Amino acid sequence: MFSWLGKKQKQVAARDEAATPDVPAAAAASDERAEADGHGLAANEGPSLAAGSDLNVDALLAPPASSSAGDSSSIGPTDAARTEALTPAVVGAISTVFDPEIPVNIYELGLIYEIAVDAGNQVGVKMTLTSPACPSAQQIPSEVRYKVKALEGVADCQVEIVWEPPWTKDMMSETAKLSLGMY
Repeated sequence: MFSWLGKKQKQVAARDEAATPDVPAAAAASDERAEADGHGLAANEGPSLAAGSDLNVDALLAPPASSSAGDSSSIGPTDAARTEALTPAVVGAISTVFDPEIPVNIYELGLIYEIAVDAGNQVGVKMTLTSPACPSAQQIPSEVRYKVKALEGVADCQVEIVWEPPWTKDMMSETAKLSLGMY
C-alpha cells in the first residue's frame, strides 16, 4: 500500500510541475496507468473487467434503440426460438437485481411478467413493482435494462412497467416466501 501511495505522490508532483502538459508527458501518464493494473486504469480509477468477460460493456453506454422510453412493444415480433435460447441468461441477469428494501431478487419476488426476444436479439421485459409508490421505481427497471443489455448476444433491452395484473405476495416464489418468513 505504501508503495502505491509513493507512486501516487510522484504522479501528483510530476503533474503539478508541468504547467502545460505536452504529448510525451501525456503518453507517459498513460503508460503509468497501464502499468498500474494492466488494463490502462490506475488503481483508484475504478474496477476493470477481467479479460475474456462475457459482458458487453459497450452496450451499457449506448442509448435505447427506440425513441419511446422503456416500451417493450418497440421490439419486433417475438422469435420463440431466440426467446427460449436467451431466457435462461436473461433470468440469470435479472436474478442479480434486488429491491433495496427486500433481501430477495426481483425475479423470485414475482415482479417479472414476461421476457420476449425478437429476431434482432432485442429483449423486451414486462415487469411490475411491489407498489406504484415504490421509492426505487426508476432504479430497478434501469438496473434490469443494463444488466440484460450487457449479456452476450443481446442487442438491446427495453423494460416496460405494467400494473396489470397488480402484484401480490402470492406471486412470490416458494424460495422468496421462505426467505422472508411469509408462511
